[in-house]
Amino acid sequence: MTSRQSKKKPPARGVSASPAKSWSGRFSEPVDALVKRFTASVSFDQRLALVDIRGSLAHARMLAAQRILSRRDLAAIERGMATVEREVRSGRFEWSLDAEDVHLNIERRLTALVGDAGKRLHTGRSRNDQVATDVRLYLRDEVDAIHALLASLQKSMLDSAEKHSGLVMPGFTHLQVAQPVTFGHHLLAYVEMFERDRERLADCRRRINRLPLGAAALAGTTFPIDRQRVARELGFESVCENSLDAVSDRDFAIEFCACASLILTHLSRLSEELILWMSPRFGFVKIPDRFCTGSSIMPQKKNPDVPELVRGKTGRVFGALTGLLTLMKGQPLAYNKDNQEDKEPLFDTVDTVKDCLAVFADMMAGVRPVPERMRAAALEGYSTATDLADYLVGKGVPFRDAHEIVARAVRAAEELNCDLSELPLATLRGFSRRIQADVADWLTLEASVSRRSHVGGTAPKQVLRAVARARKRLARP
Repeated sequence: MTSRQSKKKPPARGVSASPAKSWSGRFSEPVDALVKRFTASVSFDQRLALVDIRGSLAHARMLAAQRILSRRDLAAIERGMATVEREVRSGRFEWSLDAEDVHLNIERRLTALVGDAGKRLHTGRSRNDQVATDVRLYLRDEVDAIHALLASLQKSMLDSAEKHSGLVMPGFTHLQVAQPVTFGHHLLAYVEMFERDRERLADCRRRINRLPLGAAALAGTTFPIDRQRVARELGFESVCENSLDAVSDRDFAIEFCACASLILTHLSRLSEELILWMSPRFGFVKIPDRFCTGSSIMPQKKNPDVPELVRGKTGRVFGALTGLLTLMKGQPLAYNKDNQEDKEPLFDTVDTVKDCLAVFADMMAGVRPVPERMRAAALEGYSTATDLADYLVGKGVPFRDAHEIVARAVRAAEELNCDLSELPLATLRGFSRRIQADVADWLTLEASVSRRSHVGGTAPKQVLRAVARARKRLARP
């Protein structure tokens, strides 16, 4: 041993000394303590521990079936992994910075428990295809959980939409009163958005659900492995067809973050409306106190903190998507250490989306509309003007002419400070002789929404039918 080799640095403070790393034979000096901390991922990738164990067991069983690993070694690995899993689940597993990542931490503990059998587990694979498999297993499970959370939020909103299928409120364009709609119909717009989110996640899941294991470091392995067997055991629909792509692809993570960004976009839009509707200027809804906070100086305040925070967290998820795209854009094939940076934004996105959906489902179940405020607002902006135009068209007036007639009628109502429905019939007939007494049946808010009775319309009976259709979709496996 040379004098240089004998002068090993002491372990970093708080980190115990450890055996040489699994790859250390090539190197003439130990890794610098700062570099060790800088390059280690175990502080965050340990959440992959249980899926890492699942993947390793499937790999070991395949190796045994292919006579690459003895049955005795397989039994030892299964026995040791059962202990490791118990330790991980109970929180008793001792994580080591020296072991760098979740994979080597588990392998080191397994080897300590079962000896050489643990050292043979890594035959025919690399950490490159191992981590790609782990992340896909992890993300597949999380996609299923998010899918269920979206369905829970939809069910909550469907219950409210059904209950308020006939509650009239103003519909807006440009944030100006446009036409009457029902509160139930408005809620169903978000149900549709979240349904598209579920569809996107289901489609994304298909591309997540492809097995990289067997690609090894980048070129495959010389051992006679059976990738299809591993895929079947782990529930993958297919295997990644190219070993170079298998270890370096992170499209599936980027695609998930894109789906997550749209989920948060929809939640943010709903948050913005709840914030506006709860303000005294609107007063359309009441949000339960348990989802709000007060002010440290203004005792009258009731702040919609949950919608505001969800609106803010949307930028966090957008940032993760942008970060992953930037991470991948300049990487040559195949695996690069850059890809260690994929996990933290991905994990944070998963956590953020799940938290936002869970709190929103509970909150939306408690949101209560204020019918009198909604009705008063719908009467403020001449929201039945289009109905009057439609009435005239039904009497044979060309729509462009009807539009001009109604515009003059609205101006007259503004001058008289009344709603269109309150204008005397004689005044209305002054704008067009086609207007008869039956016009009164067209100008009420209830008449306006009820006449829009077609698929996708705001009529109360159409809202109820849409609720029924949506519930059938949610009941499908």
